[in-house]
Amino acid sequence: MDHVTTGLEVLCESPELVAGRPSALLANHAAVTRKLEPARTALMGSGVGSLIKLFAPEHGLEGVAQDMETVEHAEDPLTGLPVISLYGSEARSLAPTREALKGVEVLIVDVPDIGTRYYTFAASLDAAMAVCEHTGVEVIVLDRPNPLGGVLREGGMVRRGFESFVSQVPTPVRHGMTLGEIALLLQSQRYPNLELMVAPCRGWRRQSWINETHLQWVPPSPNMPTLDTATIYPGMCLIEATTLSEGRGTTRPFHLVGAPWIDGGVLTERLRTLAIPGIGFRAATFRPMFGKHAGEVCSGIELFVLDREVLRPLELGLLVLKTIIGLYPESFRWRAEPYEFVSNREAIDILTGSEQAREILEHSQPLEPLLEQWKGEVEEFENRLEGIMLYRDF
Repeated sequence: MDHVTTGLEVLCESPELVAGRPSALLANHAAVTRKLEPARTALMGSGVGSLIKLFAPEHGLEGVAQDMETVEHAEDPLTGLPVISLYGSEARSLAPTREALKGVEVLIVDVPDIGTRYYTFAASLDAAMAVCEHTGVEVIVLDRPNPLGGVLREGGMVRRGFESFVSQVPTPVRHGMTLGEIALLLQSQRYPNLELMVAPCRGWRRQSWINETHLQWVPPSPNMPTLDTATIYPGMCLIEATTLSEGRGTTRPFHLVGAPWIDGGVLTERLRTLAIPGIGFRAATFRPMFGKHAGEVCSGIELFVLDREVLRPLELGLLVLKTIIGLYPESFRWRAEPYEFVSNREAIDILTGSEQAREILEHSQPLEPLLEQWKGEVEEFENRLEGIMLYRDF
């Protein structure tokens, strides 16, 4: 098992890196030391500069807000510092304002990511980097391991016109990168004049998952309770783009998929015939307490990770959708409501990065050509990473 020291602890050991300058911290409750102390109190206790305010990504500083739920500015009860929300009621709230950064010389960032482009924390980093470049604020990213490991990648790139808060970062869907590496990628492609430093974690090997380090899994958002959930999220997040329940409002988000009009037994047997590597299915009946179909009894499937090394979660998600659409073409619907502040594109399109996947699913076409195309895009992406990757296998 790897003994990993996070970028947070690296900075706490070397507070002179901030050199006493007034700073702000973009973080949430999951940014903790190995002893599970919150980043904000750990930094203040170590003498890292003068922390004057906090910024919080989607779900808020304490991670209690649900998906796409507006989070208001607040005061942190632990430190008494003001907390500026970067997830308000409109798209312009997703980036810090120049006024909010007034008096700040260094923005420290520690937001544990889960290795998937849709997960909005890297998009919050991107938005903050853009403003910091224009205001002359230095950005220091405190790096952490990618919990899914840093080797496997899936999915294509985002086509022009399909950018959104869930498709803002120029990576494949499952990107195999750390937040620090994403910051370096963004600097090279978008923010060449930004003063950026990454405090890398020590002792991490790219092939190691988070449970193969000494670090604990702290759920970074309300519907990401376990590492298994994060493992299937690159594919099962696609259910958000439909009227199907993705299990929100239950104790098994993203592991449960269903609707009142589905026969779980039939769906389970059909999916089992596909022999999808690394995943198991059980027919399930559940009743979400909130979210889609709240209070209604849904029938569908429950997913179990059997072998995460061979599982390709994005392909899994597409196959689940393809099977449901094939069985229930009259009942299946794509999401009609705005998704992550976007109302002029289908949610499935901004998640996958183009209209291709949706059109294939709608016309019952084979997935293989698209999956092969995406593999090519991943290879092209990897060829551009020279100088970006901070960690090697050893």
